[in-house]
Amino acid sequence: MSLNKELLQILACPKCKSDLTLVGEEDGLLCSQCALVYPIREEIPVMLIDEAIPEQDWEQGVRTKD
Repeated sequence: MSLNKELLQILACPKCKSDLTLVGEEDGLLCSQCALVYPIREEIPVMLIDEAIPEQDWEQGVRTKD
Protein backbone atom coordinates (compact mmCIF):
# COMPACT_ATOMS: atom_id res chain seq x y z
CA MET A 1 0.00 0.00 0.00
CA SER A 2 1.35 3.38 -0.88
CA LEU A 3 -0.10 6.66 0.25
CA ASN A 4 0.32 9.54 -2.17
CA LYS A 5 3.25 11.62 -0.90
CA GLU A 6 1.55 14.89 -1.90
CA LEU A 7 -1.47 13.93 0.19
CA LEU A 8 0.76 13.13 3.16
CA GLN A 9 2.30 16.61 2.96
CA ILE A 10 -1.06 18.37 3.29
CA LEU A 11 -2.65 16.14 5.95
CA ALA A 12 -2.60 17.31 9.55
CA CYS A 13 -3.87 15.87 12.80
CA PRO A 14 -7.53 16.86 13.13
CA LYS A 15 -7.11 17.21 16.89
CA CYS A 16 -4.00 19.43 17.20
CA LYS A 17 -3.10 20.28 13.55
CA SER A 18 0.42 18.79 13.85
CA ASP A 19 2.19 16.96 11.02
CA LEU A 20 1.62 13.23 10.58
CA THR A 21 4.08 10.48 9.72
CA LEU A 22 3.51 7.07 8.21
CA VAL A 23 3.89 4.13 10.57
CA GLY A 24 4.59 0.45 10.12
CA GLU A 25 3.64 -0.91 6.75
CA GLU A 26 2.03 2.40 5.76
CA ASP A 27 -1.19 1.33 7.48
CA GLY A 28 -1.47 4.32 9.79
CA LEU A 29 -0.59 7.98 10.27
CA LEU A 30 0.99 8.97 13.58
CA CYS A 31 0.55 12.29 15.34
CA SER A 32 3.47 12.36 17.78
CA GLN A 33 2.00 15.36 19.64
CA CYS A 34 -1.25 13.54 20.50
CA ALA A 35 0.24 10.01 20.49
CA LEU A 36 -2.60 8.91 18.19
CA VAL A 37 -2.53 6.82 15.03
CA TYR A 38 -5.12 7.41 12.34
CA PRO A 39 -5.66 4.14 10.44
CA ILE A 40 -5.40 3.87 6.66
CA ARG A 41 -8.08 1.56 5.25
CA GLU A 42 -8.11 0.58 1.58
CA GLU A 43 -5.53 3.34 0.91
CA ILE A 44 -7.80 5.99 2.48
CA PRO A 45 -6.72 7.75 5.70
CA VAL A 46 -9.48 7.75 8.31
CA MET A 47 -9.03 11.22 9.77
CA LEU A 48 -11.68 11.04 12.47
CA ILE A 49 -10.62 11.67 16.06
CA ASP A 50 -13.10 9.03 17.26
CA GLU A 51 -11.41 6.42 15.03
CA ALA A 52 -7.84 7.22 16.12
CA ILE A 53 -5.97 4.52 18.03
CA PRO A 54 -3.64 5.44 20.91
CA GLU A 55 -0.03 4.90 19.80
CA GLN A 56 0.63 2.44 22.62
CA ASP A 57 -2.37 0.29 21.58
CA TRP A 58 -1.32 0.51 17.91
CA GLU A 59 2.12 -0.83 18.80
CA GLN A 60 0.43 -3.79 20.49
CA GLY A 61 -1.49 -4.65 17.31
CA VAL A 62 -4.82 -2.88 17.85
CA ARG A 63 -6.09 -1.58 14.49
CA THR A 64 -9.77 -0.75 15.16
CA LYS A 65 -11.82 0.92 17.87
CA ASP A 66 -14.28 -1.31 19.71
